[in-house]
Amino acid sequence: MIHLSDETLRRLQMVQLELLIEIDRVCVKCGIHYNIIAGTLLGAVRHKGYIPWDDDADVALMRSEYEKFREACKTELDTTRYYFQDHRNTEGYRWGYGKLRRKDTLFLREHQEHMPYEQGVFVDIFPLDGVPDNYVLRWIHNLKCTCIRKILWSAVGRISDKNPMLRLVYRLLYRIPSRTIFLYYHRLIAKSNKKKTRMVRKLMFPTPNRVYGYYREWYEQSANYEFERHIFKGIKKFHEYLSFKFGDYLTPPPVNQRKTHPVSQIILIESEQFHEKIGQ
Repeated sequence: MIHLSDETLRRLQMVQLELLIEIDRVCVKCGIHYNIIAGTLLGAVRHKGYIPWDDDADVALMRSEYEKFREACKTELDTTRYYFQDHRNTEGYRWGYGKLRRKDTLFLREHQEHMPYEQGVFVDIFPLDGVPDNYVLRWIHNLKCTCIRKILWSAVGRISDKNPMLRLVYRLLYRIPSRTIFLYYHRLIAKSNKKKTRMVRKLMFPTPNRVYGYYREWYEQSANYEFERHIFKGIKKFHEYLSFKFGDYLTPPPVNQRKTHPVSQIILIESEQFHEKIGQ
């Protein structure tokens, strides 16, 4: 694992900012509804930009809007600079959500160096699907999501997990053909969206508590937020959402609890956004 200096981290953030600007541009042009979420929204509210130690950025769209964005990337994306990945267009990609990446960069997460696709600097793009209103059914639904996610993660877990028994389990799970598990995943997506439920979630990403979902209305109502001197759409009821996800979100965590992702290699471009920040 390598340690990112403050300057390298800031350069990484500015490349991600470029990606956020491109996502916003495509969505505005095509009438697609999106929100910045999680730490990106928290950064906008608390810092009017990145959380100082944050090394990623997150965007979420309802499933129908995600599919519109995915299609729009085929014709509207600036492909001289950016490329979109998900499991339907990228061989060997094993995540149940998309990533918009910057060309001419490299951002290798530790233990993912062997994954067989380009791994440029990225912004995660999460589709949101319905979850059952009944709590017991939602718990069962969450169990299904967890099982799929662990099978997909097995490509990494068989190498990265510190427990030798779990590495063995992941090796066995890795034998399940990805085509089979993605077929099951798409059936779950279809079932999850048969009716408009009160709650939604990112199916292939863990929820922060035992509610196993987020309120749909949070993602349907948006407001403008300043983020690094740019304006992006984010959840309008930010206090409800951020309190639900982070608790006391206005108080930064202690230094030893500030999480970053372990990185083994990074190559960055000289972002125009970075030079704008330096010159301000």
